[in-house]
Amino acid sequence: MAAAAHMDLVYQFIDATTKLALAQRLLLFALPLVLLLHVASRSRRKQAKPLPPSPPRLPVLGHLLHVGARPPVSLRDLAARYDPGGGGLMLLRLGTVLSLVVSSPRAARAVLRTHDHAFASRPPSRIVDDLVYGSSNVGFAPYGEYWRRARKLVTVHLLTAKKVRSYRAARQEEAGLVVAKLREAAAASAAVDVGGAVNAFANDIICRAVCGKFFREEGRNRLFRELNHMTTVLVAGFNVEDYFPGLASFLGVFTRFMSNKVSQTHQRWDMLLEEIISDHERRRIADHWSGAGGGGGGGDDDDDEEEEETDFIDVMLSVQEEYGITRDHIKAILMDMFEAGTATSSLVLEFAMVELMRNPHLMAKLQDEVRRNTPKGQEMVKEENLASMAYLTAVVKETLRLHPPAPLLIPHQSMADCDIDGYTIPSGTRVIINAWAISRDPKSWEKAEEFMPERFMDGGSSADIDFKGKDFQFTPFGAGRRMCPGANFGLATINIMLANLMYCFDWMLPEGMEKEDIDMTEVFGLTVHRKEKLILVPKPPHDTFAHPMHT
Repeated sequence: MAAAAHMDLVYQFIDATTKLALAQRLLLFALPLVLLLHVASRSRRKQAKPLPPSPPRLPVLGHLLHVGARPPVSLRDLAARYDPGGGGLMLLRLGTVLSLVVSSPRAARAVLRTHDHAFASRPPSRIVDDLVYGSSNVGFAPYGEYWRRARKLVTVHLLTAKKVRSYRAARQEEAGLVVAKLREAAAASAAVDVGGAVNAFANDIICRAVCGKFFREEGRNRLFRELNHMTTVLVAGFNVEDYFPGLASFLGVFTRFMSNKVSQTHQRWDMLLEEIISDHERRRIADHWSGAGGGGGGGDDDDDEEEEETDFIDVMLSVQEEYGITRDHIKAILMDMFEAGTATSSLVLEFAMVELMRNPHLMAKLQDEVRRNTPKGQEMVKEENLASMAYLTAVVKETLRLHPPAPLLIPHQSMADCDIDGYTIPSGTRVIINAWAISRDPKSWEKAEEFMPERFMDGGSSADIDFKGKDFQFTPFGAGRRMCPGANFGLATINIMLANLMYCFDWMLPEGMEKEDIDMTEVFGLTVHRKEKLILVPKPPHDTFAHPMHT
């Protein structure tokens, strides 16, 4: 037994010695390979292009504290300090998320045109996923086959120039309702909340386009307005998971609170949209059996521009199988329409009125144009009168320049490593386009901080610049693949209402208030709005020849 044990020890020793020798040989063989790989790696690192400039950052928080309560302003100031060359690219770590800030027309062109294919996606968001049916709306959907189908549906069937024209009578009718209320206030010399009035108008226009003439049933238009506000607050608010995605499990109480708010809002949206879609399905069935037809695909094949007004829900139900979209997809796209359609139009209208009140000589110039180009005795401006109102167009463009409704646009996300101006932009980087800063860049704009509609008139310094995605110093609707498809719809809403506000009324500030007293403090989020309400007093116009009722 002792001899056997002794032999076992001998064999173990020999086995260990053999293994050690083998390991030594492997090490000697692998060492040159390891050194070679190390040298090659260092060489690649030296050859790789550097990251864009970046400010000093704090542990864990990164650059979050640099952003502050006015992100477009603080990001512009940071870029001026840490991007002295003016290339317009700055890299931040917002929490644990790598974020590229774009602050110049040249950099915006690189992201939105030259490398548009690499930056065409959206960063993931748990809140948007839970609110909007897995981010299946057009605005937030990740780049891919579904997004392409949804975008095509919207651009081909819902927001074409012809479809926008088909709502001409609806816009006229809704504008007339606003004007009637304002005339009541003018007769009583009462002050009105102009921002609230134009927000209700923009919401009612989109409600009518989406739901048809029954949108006021059971106060649905007011409910849509309330849900729009709740959605904006949730999406634009500070969401910890967006900046620290790996810490969600450690933030249980906070995330549960947010999840409950999001869930409640989503459920309210879902119940309302389901009810309205079901109403449309019942009407389509009844129309079919009565031989009236179901509204078809929106009438885009009809050459008559005065086509019958068919709402978005009818159109989407008619093409649902063709585009392979589900009921939830329809609801998500409708939510997109409400959010984008209401916010853009109402914010631009309110800011236009604010700037005109601060510049009475410009308001007088616009009123003169509108009243000269509207037939004498006509009670309201009609859309066919707008074509000859070049200064109206210039006022709207200048308002969009100084006050873009989405000052940081909707963030993009890089889908692959990309080189821009000698810098490497890693895959997965969130991209923030500071449209607010770009449209106030003194290198691109004369007297950039002043409200000067004349710059967009013939002979003006920026007469040839437009917002259709080709001039990157002016991108209030974005550019490239992810450009907002609803620009024409929004502009049609803005133009008819602003023209009638100028035609039907003279405007005064409340007694004791001067134009210098107007508070221009802005509150930034997904969109930007004024902190204070715009309270004005409408008066019947001095040139009463415009209105038979006042002669």
